[in-house]
Amino acid sequence: MFKHILLPTDGSELSKKAIDGALELAKTINARVTAYVCLEEYPYTPFSEIVVEAPQAFRDRIESQAKLYLKEVETAARADGISFDADMSTFAVPYLGIIDAAERHGCDVIFMASHGRRGLSGLLLGSETQKVLTHTDIPVIVYR
Repeated sequence: MFKHILLPTDGSELSKKAIDGALELAKTINARVTAYVCLEEYPYTPFSEIVVEAPQAFRDRIESQAKLYLKEVETAARADGISFDADMSTFAVPYLGIIDAAERHGCDVIFMASHGRRGLSGLLLGSETQKVLTHTDIPVIVYR
């Protein structure tokens, strides 16, 4: 069975539900959990006419928010006696960050929420979950 679960989170309600499911699974099978947040890249280029937020202020803000998301998972994991670690990194697209984190931490499964896009928008846009599923050899548990 699985020994190390990567748990990506973005702070959304669906991610919070997946956190509960992942921690329940981890407790049941005595697995450890690494929570992960993919930080978005700075959205402005040096050629932008208007810069709403300075690069360092942007980085500080998103890192602070990511730490809050990770702290929520840590608090719940520690309360259940689950071995826990946290990670964050910056990638242009979240699915690449998720796969990279799973590989770097030696996770044997990725447990993530389905964002439930259906129909044409799901076909055209895809979801990060779908992209992870199609770009990794690591097993993925999709929680609904």
